[in-house]
Amino acid sequence: MRRYLYSWSKSGIKVFDSDVLILGSGIAGLYTAIKASEQFQITVLTKKTLEESNTGHAQGGIAVALDEEDSPTLHFEDTLKAGAGLCDPFVVRILVEEGPTCVEELMDMGAQFDRQNGALAFTREAAHSQRRILHAQGDATGWEIERALVAKVKENPMVNALEGRFVVDLLENHAGEIVGALVVNEETGELEGHLAKAVVLSTGGLGQVYRFTTNPSVATGDGMAIAIRAGADLMDMEFVQFHPTALLIPKAPRFLISEAVRGEGAHLINALGVRFMENVPGKELAPRDIVARAIWQEMNQGSVFLDFRPIGKERILERFPTIYQTCLNYGIDVLTTPLPIAPAAHYMMGGIATNSFGETSLPHLYAAGECACNGVHGANRLASNSLLDGLVFGARIVEEIRNKLKAKRPTWEEVLGPEGNLGSTRINGSVKQLGDRGLRNRIQDLMWSRVGILRDEAGLEKATELLKAWGRDDLSMHSVDDFETANLLTVGEVIAKAALERKESRGGHFRSDYPSRLDEPWQKHSLQNKEGYHVRYVPVSGTD
Repeated sequence: MRRYLYSWSKSGIKVFDSDVLILGSGIAGLYTAIKASEQFQITVLTKKTLEESNTGHAQGGIAVALDEEDSPTLHFEDTLKAGAGLCDPFVVRILVEEGPTCVEELMDMGAQFDRQNGALAFTREAAHSQRRILHAQGDATGWEIERALVAKVKENPMVNALEGRFVVDLLENHAGEIVGALVVNEETGELEGHLAKAVVLSTGGLGQVYRFTTNPSVATGDGMAIAIRAGADLMDMEFVQFHPTALLIPKAPRFLISEAVRGEGAHLINALGVRFMENVPGKELAPRDIVARAIWQEMNQGSVFLDFRPIGKERILERFPTIYQTCLNYGIDVLTTPLPIAPAAHYMMGGIATNSFGETSLPHLYAAGECACNGVHGANRLASNSLLDGLVFGARIVEEIRNKLKAKRPTWEEVLGPEGNLGSTRINGSVKQLGDRGLRNRIQDLMWSRVGILRDEAGLEKATELLKAWGRDDLSMHSVDDFETANLLTVGEVIAKAALERKESRGGHFRSDYPSRLDEPWQKHSLQNKEGYHVRYVPVSGTD
């Protein structure tokens, strides 16, 4: 694997520095930035706008045990059950016990959640035993959280937030410590060196590696790809969550239909109008992997629909105004007509391996949010735990940085540049041009058909072979689009390799040739690094 995506030169590059460099502007990145700014000078880089992230697309809400009828213990038990035996109980306990404080702090930062009679309003989602999902503006929770955090960052003099910055690769010194990032300024095409005492990856997910996804266009797995190129471990990359219900209309994007719709009483029905989940434990509120596979199998017989009508007109308009209006824009009135749906790639349970304080296997490199993996989600994330994950472990990163941050900022002279130091200080060509869309399309189609909801050995071997062959080609690197495609190729091969090696079915990973969950040999986490993506395994641990 190449160490750097692009041939660059140390001489002539513009250099910037700060105490802590945060890459990504979703809930994990911005919350971490705000908390860290109480003591440090922060730089936040995001490749589009501050508002554009997976966080903004989160409809359902944020799971937290704040209701008087709920408890962290019940939340803990639900999370472990959904995680199919692969959750680390130690970090799950941290999530559910520290979560309430973080959510209260989020509200202090300006996030306004829906209330009923003056009290916080909670709803229920799949695999939750209690109504513990906080929501905002009905089904616009992510946008409300992002709005509040962006406003807080923009008024903070200790945070320098730069938009239109694409991170090409991490920078290291001769001691192997991460000291910053090589970045493209998307307006000028110039390369920039951003140095810091600590670097936090909060770059989000990789849904765009699949043909059909609920994720925005920015979710191209950049953080995971740059981390493995720098030598960090990736963990549990075989576990991709496919959301059961995404809009299925020709020429329309796979718009997410929140889990909360089923939590409020909507039914899944087939082309005959029959509820095909009736005999499944939990019915429509079974864990996501079970519901997604049931829909996928039912689609072999015909179309599948989500029927909102049992919720009632008044409640639909109150709780799901965004979903209602979006579907109406595509010609379907969910008040009167069942909505055609299908599963789509939604969330990566795996990611950059970290401990409970967000530390990776590389010194001074941290990771939080969807790009990170500490075992909290196991093989199948419990609905609405993702936003809580970004808060809790972002806060713990700040705690660890306070304890460990070096006294001195790194200098450009310390940075280990490419061998020979030959290359450019700007991108050759238009930074905004489209790259090899043919290759991107091939990656997405291959991942969907061979490394998707249902997998088998023949398909995974073929996918691994093709992805590896495409990676050996001399890829053009003239634009951000090219960089993203290269990152998709990297993370696609890692996913396929991990899925090929795990010969069982568990959570989001289902092998039709190994359909059973096998705890004796397989209740363990996978780890991969850049040495040929060789898969090794570690036990489900209870300590750092």
